[in-house]
Amino acid sequence: MNLLQESMEDCIMQDKISVEDGYGGFYTVYQDGAKFSAAVVLDNSMQSRIAEKEGVTALYTITTEKNINLQFHDVLKRVSDSKIFRILSDGDDKKTPKSALLNMRQVAAEEWSIPDE
Repeated sequence: MNLLQESMEDCIMQDKISVEDGYGGFYTVYQDGAKFSAAVVLDNSMQSRIAEKEGVTALYTITTEKNINLQFHDVLKRVSDSKIFRILSDGDDKKTPKSALLNMRQVAAEEWSIPDE
């Protein structure tokens, strides 16, 4: 086991579902979807701290294996503390090449709260 694998923790995709409201409209809910492992790390760089003071939410880097391809605005929950994250980049943008021994893909994310109905 390498350090990257040791830093991975259980996460659950939050699937966006449209539900009829009984009055001809609908509302959106999120429900637990697929389980996977990811390393979720707070970005505490100087640029990130300055952005936080200007009102930007806390930024994170989420690392997964290459077979997990998180996309812009996907939502996931970290099982250990039920914290919700929304993805801010595409998994295709930052991954190791096929020839690399390291098997990883990274995305940027923000701490997020699921909107009420």
